[in-house]
Amino acid sequence: MTIETWELLSYVVTTVGFPIAILVFLYEQKKERDNEEEEVYQLLSDNYQDFLKVALDHPDLRLFSTGQTPNLSTEQREQMVIIFDMLISLFERAYLLLYEPKMSSRQARRWFSWEDYMREWCRREDFRASLPALLQGEDPEFVEYIRALASRATVARPAA
Repeated sequence: MTIETWELLSYVVTTVGFPIAILVFLYEQKKERDNEEEEVYQLLSDNYQDFLKVALDHPDLRLFSTGQTPNLSTEQREQMVIIFDMLISLFERAYLLLYEPKMSSRQARRWFSWEDYMREWCRREDFRASLPALLQGEDPEFVEYIRALASRATVARPAA
């Protein structure tokens, strides 16, 4: 091969191969970001499942009803506050890791599942009543977000 042929081939590689390599690199980066987002969502979902197990371990607190649990002992009230505090911590973490003002449809779908969890808990009277104490020291944007959800929450659950 002559030197002109080598120069022509290097020119072809530079003008065609380099842009293709950049596109492949960008595509791989996007896939990696999507995988990382999915992993974060999965870890948060696992944490919520762990939280639900804790809630199920305390049937006397009636944590899955919308009304306030009557006649709680001091110990039960303390358990409920701790459980609500765990929940707020989990919701705040989900907010900080998943919520963005402008989201793709995939990100929005993931976020709205968490918003549904928040809305469901905000329907609970004693959870809403505990929010001022629970939200002290939390992220200001998260506090504003969950307060808005709580203010729109209704006491009655929608009919199934």
